[in-house]
Amino acid sequence: MASNELYACHNYLLLNPKETSWFDLVRLLASSKIEKRKFIEYSLDQRDDLHDLRKFQRRWLIFISLLVQKLLIAFHYPMAQIGNLLEMWLNLLSTNGGLLGIFSNLLRGKKLVMPDRLSAEFRSVVGISDTRVELDECNGIDDTRYRVFLSMMAAKISYENKAFVQATVKNHWKMDLLGYFNFWNYYQDLPSTQAIVVQDTRAEPNLIVVAFRGTEPFGADAWMTDIDISWYELENVGKIHGGFMKALGLQKNKGWPKEIDQSVQNRQYAYYAIRQMMKDILEKNESAKFIFTGHSLGGALAVLFVALLAFHAEELLLERLEGVYTFGQPRVGDKIFGHFMNEKMKKYTVRYIRHVYCNDIVPRVPFDDKTLFFKHFGHCLQFNSLYHGKVVWEEPNKNYFSVLWVIPKYLNAVWEIIRSFIIPYILGKPYREGWFMKLFRLVGLVIPGLPAHLPQDYVNATRLGFFHRDLELLNPQTESKDD
Repeated sequence: MASNELYACHNYLLLNPKETSWFDLVRLLASSKIEKRKFIEYSLDQRDDLHDLRKFQRRWLIFISLLVQKLLIAFHYPMAQIGNLLEMWLNLLSTNGGLLGIFSNLLRGKKLVMPDRLSAEFRSVVGISDTRVELDECNGIDDTRYRVFLSMMAAKISYENKAFVQATVKNHWKMDLLGYFNFWNYYQDLPSTQAIVVQDTRAEPNLIVVAFRGTEPFGADAWMTDIDISWYELENVGKIHGGFMKALGLQKNKGWPKEIDQSVQNRQYAYYAIRQMMKDILEKNESAKFIFTGHSLGGALAVLFVALLAFHAEELLLERLEGVYTFGQPRVGDKIFGHFMNEKMKKYTVRYIRHVYCNDIVPRVPFDDKTLFFKHFGHCLQFNSLYHGKVVWEEPNKNYFSVLWVIPKYLNAVWEIIRSFIIPYILGKPYREGWFMKLFRLVGLVIPGLPAHLPQDYVNATRLGFFHRDLELLNPQTESKDD
């Protein structure tokens, strides 16, 4: 078998919303003749499973995925404009002392300070929801709790512009920013995957943190990545979420060749570019350790990155990998993928901690049921609304829509609103929530678990609810539930 075929994805199911008409969506629900739909592509190996694809439950999920992606395509520009306007307005308020400050300046004829989107003071919507940038110095640099908190903060600031990230890393963290990237997505034909690389030179050996940006609230392309339930199967690895594969650098008609030509300008792919950067770092600093992290979509990309290193037998890099810490991470692959990852994490003694705060909706998708195959693997560190952490195999209410959890979810949403007002009086100023975060808490009264996905609660959880006895349970040699 040729080397390029060795890493190809021979088994796959692809959805193409751009080739889907509204009439096609109606026909999809009305007829089970999946093989005649031009917007659904599947491999020859998949034909034996055609019967499952024809089932209404599977067609219904495909319908929802395509429908939402088509809506995102249609509203791509309005969403971006709304996001831009909201960010500009929020930054205008913050740079002029709020509404009272703006009115005061206008009455005195004083010119307002207009926010600069490229400045170190400009924050994204995510950054406005939680303005904290300082690290928790309560733990030693070599402590796992410190590494987890550093990972969460790196995942949080990865949503910001380059100037903001540079200023935060240099002035607040006293570290070096090695890279700020905007990677290409072959399938969306645009740069849609962002990541930052931070070096902590205080740690010995030096600690390199690679943080992938999560889903931006008004980024239609990122939401399409999440919603796309296409999948690809890698030999001996398992089935993997197609949207995440594409975001990390999946090559059309090639899958995951071990090497590609990266000389094409403005066409850097996340996996290949960061992998080469890691190799370059090790040439200069053989003892350096790496951490991969991310919030939301970023957490899924962090996990998949490690899976591809193992798939390509990049043993040197895996041996230098200290841990993978994710926050609000969605499911990435099937049960076989989970077995593959558990085996590799143990072999290379890589610590993997998947953090889930309370009713956060994102770790509970895509669904883990008879219709879809997506499953989490390894341990989960689950936090309740008091930030008490507990090691579990799976977060409670794993598919979110359990009838038994309806009342508890809404009661918890009410409590989170109350808590946002009283928490600074109990724990101090670092835990004070701004007015924007308080307003967003109200969304939880309609969709419980949506405000819980923002970084605010994950930063609190890594500060307050992380216990060393939990770390012992989460060591890399621990047996997984499915072993």
